[in-house]
Amino acid sequence: MNILIFGGTTEGREISHLLAERGAQVLVCVATEYGREEQGKAPGITVLTGRKDRTAILSLLEGADLCIDATHPYAENISRTLRDACDAAGVPLRRLLRRESAADGIQVADAPAAAALLAQERGNILLTTGSKELGAFSAIEPQRLYPRVLPSHESLSACEAAGIPHRNILAMQGPFSQELNEALIRQYHIAWVVTKDGGTAGGFPEKARAAETTGAELIVLCRPEDQGEDLASIVKLCEEMMR
Repeated sequence: MNILIFGGTTEGREISHLLAERGAQVLVCVATEYGREEQGKAPGITVLTGRKDRTAILSLLEGADLCIDATHPYAENISRTLRDACDAAGVPLRRLLRRESAADGIQVADAPAAAALLAQERGNILLTTGSKELGAFSAIEPQRLYPRVLPSHESLSACEAAGIPHRNILAMQGPFSQELNEALIRQYHIAWVVTKDGGTAGGFPEKARAAETTGAELIVLCRPEDQGEDLASIVKLCEEMMR
């Protein structure tokens, strides 16, 4: 059985290894070299790096028996493209969902909504929403912003384009403990922590507890509405297809 997985997440790595162990030939697509490093190597798994458009996805779907969307819960564009390509190719698609966290902090619809709220407030802001969301905060004084991003050329370039002072850029790779989050909040006198609900795998509980302990306000970007299945359900489906 040939399975195409779009990953770059903890869940994507886990399901790719589980399916390869069961005898499937797994092709995993990740967007970045960081994703490739995290995916690692294992028998039965091939990893491709780089963002894929609809044409490239259609090419990869040739010969695939199943496609699994294990991308980040907030990666709406690639999920939409995958649905379209799989429909066109006639390949079944399953969306692997990440369990949501219990509600914490101030819930807002998206990054622009968070920025609109913060523009009316005072205090330094720890942004843990990724380099792609920096543009939404352009109306806020750059010296207030402390983005925590991956130590990659792409992320650092995004920070520079957004006018973030070099001393404010927190380029580091997780996972991050509650203690480290607390240390950053205290070191940079953070009043606001902006995060996505990445669940346990994304370190959300550690950020929420750190904000509560230090007295920083937590702003959570709500997840896009999504439908899908948990890991166990998709693994069971694949086992049935391989019989």
